[in-house]
Amino acid sequence: MKRAAVIGAGFGGLALAIRLQSAGIETTIIEARDRPGGRAYVWHKEGYTFDAGPTVITDPACLQELWALSGSDIAEDVELVPVSPFYRLSWPDGTIFDYSNDDPVLLAQIEALDPADIAGYRRFLDYAAGVYHEGYEKLGAVPFLDFRSMLRAAPALARYQAWRSVYSMVSSFVRNEKLRQALSFHTLLVGGNPMTTSAIYALIHKLERDGGVWFAKGGTNALIAGMVRLFERLGGTLRLADPVDSIAADGAAARSVRTRSGWEGQFDAVASNGDVVGTYDLLGDNKRGKAAARRLRKRRFSPSLFVVHFGARGLWPQLPHHSILFGPRYQGLLGDIYGKGRLADDPSIYLHHPTATDPAMAPTGCSTFYALAPVPHLGNHDVDWAVEGPRYRDRILEIVEDRALPGVRAAIQTCFHYTPKDFETDLGAHLGSAFSLEPLLTQSAFFRVHNRDDVIRNLYFVGAGTHPGAGIPGVVGSAKATAGLMIDDLAA
Repeated sequence: MKRAAVIGAGFGGLALAIRLQSAGIETTIIEARDRPGGRAYVWHKEGYTFDAGPTVITDPACLQELWALSGSDIAEDVELVPVSPFYRLSWPDGTIFDYSNDDPVLLAQIEALDPADIAGYRRFLDYAAGVYHEGYEKLGAVPFLDFRSMLRAAPALARYQAWRSVYSMVSSFVRNEKLRQALSFHTLLVGGNPMTTSAIYALIHKLERDGGVWFAKGGTNALIAGMVRLFERLGGTLRLADPVDSIAADGAAARSVRTRSGWEGQFDAVASNGDVVGTYDLLGDNKRGKAAARRLRKRRFSPSLFVVHFGARGLWPQLPHHSILFGPRYQGLLGDIYGKGRLADDPSIYLHHPTATDPAMAPTGCSTFYALAPVPHLGNHDVDWAVEGPRYRDRILEIVEDRALPGVRAAIQTCFHYTPKDFETDLGAHLGSAFSLEPLLTQSAFFRVHNRDDVIRNLYFVGAGTHPGAGIPGVVGSAKATAGLMIDDLAA
């Protein structure tokens, strides 16, 4: 039996390990933290359950497929609950827009913004369906290992004007500025600037309309726990709280993995769900590792996040599960985050309210929340987060109270925050980036880290840093692409 190591128990690592174990490859996951999840970690404090994120689950079919590999059903381990509206969008002037796939309700809201944009919205949906077919269905789980594969995809990408940004493409269909923001902000959920991210990412709208938006009962980490149960039932091994210190490579092959505890395993293949720069650094003096890490450090990385988790007495039934509180600026704010490296005092905020769907995530009569703001990564903004963190936390809570949760600050029972420095320290994220490489067209597909290294032929990558990119469907798709390579290579 062939043996494989997977470094990191995030969504990508678990999805890959399940595929490998289902194919009869003896698989060991090695996780640095005390519990699985990676960015989908969880905290339990004073009776409250706090998901680290992500919290938006789309395309449940890509998850169901993992159980189907062994003839199982995801419902054995996870209860997925539909969320509607998908998001409540609000602006400082009081405008509210509930985005969902309920067309009569949605079209009425668009008409209230600008009746002329109804026809444009329908044309945009046709466009989104086209890029979904070309970019997700056809290419989402296909590894781009050579430039010829990129050339084969080029005509379709050109036909859908992939060189344009999502915001530019949306603006060609609708004219109302609020609707333009409503149809372009989704790239922020995968680390992309709507002003520069390829228009191909408009496929997210098709993904949501067809598959809906879901939440795992018990929190996103309950989905992680279900994946772990499936993996272990298949015979896989999970090592926790033991960070990988080195990958030994002999010539063009990785041979073993050594951890901080001194444990060492010999493997036929090694895959990493960890940070792409950090993974190459694990190769130590290996020439390939040094060269690859040096090149990657010159690439553009996605911003980081500042997240305030809080639990409060009381219920807010008027507030849906997912809200986006747009700030007074859109393009200017994005410029601060991605370009100028400024920490904005007027952030846009994603407000997560899981007890709207699952009251058990808080004590009786209480509510769980997190408020998330994109911020520059550590390479763009030199700040002492130990000092700045409490101030920024208070500013975000002030906005949340004013815009969505009146009186909440006085009701808070527990509160903590997570900074770019925590992304760097806890997750080994280069520059504290929350999404790895920025999803520019020039950093996508063939131009992203390959699912299999070009030189060390049994070293593989899975997760946000490789093709197709961040987000649950993206990293689960990367697992499918990488597993196909590994299974074929190990069978050869």
